[in-house]
Amino acid sequence: MEKSRAMKRDWVATARTLSEALPYLQRYDGQTVLIKFGGHAMGDDAAMSRFARDIVLMKQCNVHPIVVHGGGPQIGQMLKRLGVQSEFIDGLRVTDKETVDVVEMVLAGSINKRIVTLINQQGGKAVGLSGKDGNLMVCEKALKTKKDPDSNIERVLDLGFVGEPVEINPLVLETIVRSDLIPVIAPVGVGRHGESFNINGDTAAGALAGAMKVARLLLLTDVEGVKDAEGDVLTDLTPETCHKLIAEGVIAGGMIPKVETALDAIEKGVGAAVILDGRAPHACLLELFTAHGAGTLIRKPKD
Repeated sequence: MEKSRAMKRDWVATARTLSEALPYLQRYDGQTVLIKFGGHAMGDDAAMSRFARDIVLMKQCNVHPIVVHGGGPQIGQMLKRLGVQSEFIDGLRVTDKETVDVVEMVLAGSINKRIVTLINQQGGKAVGLSGKDGNLMVCEKALKTKKDPDSNIERVLDLGFVGEPVEINPLVLETIVRSDLIPVIAPVGVGRHGESFNINGDTAAGALAGAMKVARLLLLTDVEGVKDAEGDVLTDLTPETCHKLIAEGVIAGGMIPKVETALDAIEKGVGAAVILDGRAPHACLLELFTAHGAGTLIRKPKD
């Protein structure tokens, strides 16, 4: 009897949660959301299956998800297995011709198809793409500079086939989003002469989100969000506050490029960007469909 009562309480709680989600389901009805999937969650089978299920639920609720994924650790593993030497300059992988072939094989091949398969297994209809399909992301060679501390002279770092998107052609994505298909995109771009470029996953996600002017850009990472000087998560930030925290050194290290990606996307017309912990179960659903939300929301101040 007690077990029966406990089960009934669980069912009531589930029904209440669904009911409370109604205004958020209405808010995002027919809207497009771009999710950058990466970090340690990609190495966990259970987490990947949960993510796939949540993506299918979004589509079922008439929210149109676009998934952009990373794959740095998997690339490193494959390079090691093939005996391809990988060099880093200031933490950035130098991508020569041999390396970019492996990058494309891993990102547009095994990782992309694994995510596509998981979404399909959950009842969705996912299709795998890269930035080369339909000239979705046309790139030029990324130029990075480093200042010599002694001479104060800046020198250009040659990172090989690391690309920066300079032209986004979203026609193929717009066509897919209008259907019942879910696009899953590998961050591999195409050069002016047909060459392949490795694109940072966050950079690719931000560029595509800006071109599509999505309602939300969700950047899944391995931390809870942007933190203040005391280590507490900041739940709501404006671009002005972000610039201030970067200047003060509160936002530092690997969080800076994520925040800058979010700011650039917002400037291009994205409704808001969220940096959240992809390891947390159902993080995307918590952010979109509950009052609590998840992670750090970055948006322009309301008028």
